[in-house]
Amino acid sequence: MGKIRSIQRTTGNPYVNLYELDVENSKGHAGKYYVSSRAKCAGDLELSTKKQSPDGVIIYSLYGEKRDRVVLIRQYRYTIDNYIYEFPAGLIEAGEEYHSAAVREMREETGLTLQPIPVDTIYEKPYYTTIGMTDECCATVYGYADGEIRADMQEISEEIEVVLADRDEVRRILREERVAIMAAYMLQHFLADEVPFAFLQERHCE
Repeated sequence: MGKIRSIQRTTGNPYVNLYELDVENSKGHAGKYYVSSRAKCAGDLELSTKKQSPDGVIIYSLYGEKRDRVVLIRQYRYTIDNYIYEFPAGLIEAGEEYHSAAVREMREETGLTLQPIPVDTIYEKPYYTTIGMTDECCATVYGYADGEIRADMQEISEEIEVVLADRDEVRRILREERVAIMAAYMLQHFLADEVPFAFLQERHCE
């Protein structure tokens, strides 16, 4: 197992920062490792606290009387200078429970009302996004959405189009468009499940 000798924050940004680690691997070789994180200081990094808590929430929701459409957003991202299909998502505020965060984020990004459904914790517990680069982890909330699409609650920095995609459109998106990997895996379930959220019902929810 490797060892972390020291940690230094190298940037001072409001939402995400870069940390430089002096490390030694299990073979005794010293080096540098770089971690991006939403932590405000080195003491708040998970590698320091040893505690896992979700930074954000991802929302997989179905729409319509037949629950045959999935709620997606098509969002411009500076990282690729292009649009990408994602699930609605967002950061969890201090002291906020992540199911509540999902309801809030769905309303802000899409105007829709989310009704979360209970699922086994193995499906919604926080999982890591890109562990080779960041300690960020996100919980997933599943549910049903209704209401009318609105954009007036989106942040001024957001460029988001709400998409209610049926199976044909999901197939096209997966074949032809840029898609976030977390959404892509779930959309494959959407295509395969004849019953809405069938994969969630394979295990008894506590």
